[in-house]
Amino acid sequence: MKKTDPSRGALTGVRRMIDGVDDALLTLIVARRRLVSLAARIKQDKGVPIRDPDREQEVLQRARRLGNHFGLPAASSDRLMTALIQDACGQQGLSQVSDRLAAIDTDQGARPPITGMLANTMNSQTRFPTASRWLRLLPPPSRLSPFLRRIPIGWQVRLFEAAMRRVLSAPIEKGALDMLVDRRLGIEVSDLDLRWVVVLREGRMQVCKPDEIAEATVRGTATDLMLLASRREDADTLFFQRRLLLTGDTELGLTARNLLDQLPWQEIPLGLRIAMQRGTDLAVAARTAYHASTA
Repeated sequence: MKKTDPSRGALTGVRRMIDGVDDALLTLIVARRRLVSLAARIKQDKGVPIRDPDREQEVLQRARRLGNHFGLPAASSDRLMTALIQDACGQQGLSQVSDRLAAIDTDQGARPPITGMLANTMNSQTRFPTASRWLRLLPPPSRLSPFLRRIPIGWQVRLFEAAMRRVLSAPIEKGALDMLVDRRLGIEVSDLDLRWVVVLREGRMQVCKPDEIAEATVRGTATDLMLLASRREDADTLFFQRRLLLTGDTELGLTARNLLDQLPWQEIPLGLRIAMQRGTDLAVAARTAYHASTA
């Protein structure tokens, strides 16, 4: 039997993730074009000039600031946004974007605050605007680990398995996770010093016996794992920023990540979704407040 090259499988998994990002980009571009058409109709109805060089400059500047926040070179954001502006001009039968827009200050200084819709998804502390004082008093998760170690292992296992049943029962019944049958996945919560090895057996996710070793392990802090579980942060972003680490069988880890990322979020009970979202907001806000108080 021909042996499979693990690196080829890992590359295939990464390429699938890239394809997913490309699909999302194209979907967003289509949405942008529709909004551009709507803006053009509003301008015509109001008698406003179709071409607005100041708005074009504002779009490029905003893209540079946001790109700078994430470490994206200004040249890359310029090329992308210039192409989108040119596309919008073409939609409206206008000439292409003016050359003077290329001379904008690159704004390479301190990262400015992010505004708009993205800020609402990134800064969960805005959900607790009046609680910043007491949020700073909450200890970081690492200080809770000594107390968690006093909880009997059996209780921890039952609680964790119950949570997995609530979240994954419907996808398991539909066979969406069949590729993970009898594959051992490790989950490590680094700041809480918690470790589990889970496996899909007999139609449900189970915590393995202590002597079973994980084939692949995902490691991260409690807050970052909550961000991933509640869909408040993209898995690719967390792995790229090394806030989540994948060790062991990379192909298995990427397969699990792809399968879980494709699970229909709407099938999770509404009450559980709300609890996960609120709990994640609180965890992120507490972490932000704590870091601000120790800076």
